[in-house]
Amino acid sequence: MCVGIPMQITAIDGIAATTTNGQHVKVVDLSLTPDAQVGDWLLTFLGAAREIITADEAHKIGAALAGLQSLMNGGDLGDAFADLEDTGPRLPAHLQAALDAGATTG
Repeated sequence: MCVGIPMQITAIDGIAATTTNGQHVKVVDLSLTPDAQVGDWLLTFLGAAREIITADEAHKIGAALAGLQSLMNGGDLGDAFADLEDTGPRLPAHLQAALDAGATTG
């Protein structure tokens, strides 16, 4: 399983960026995010940036990862998924559109 880690760019040198999440500093490949700039938040996988994300998204992902780490260490989730607690399950847009159109099978 591959887990995306939010990291913020502090410096760029060609296609490599120095990034931090407040705890770790990592060098990340920017080949898939050529428009990334210093200060941007990235969703990174295995040392490569896959997507530029907002600071809010980075915070939510960071909170979820911290909650899961706490749970794995015997603690609780706390408010790690607070942004999801007031919403029910949601289908991806293409499946919701099919359901709205009356489709009942794939």
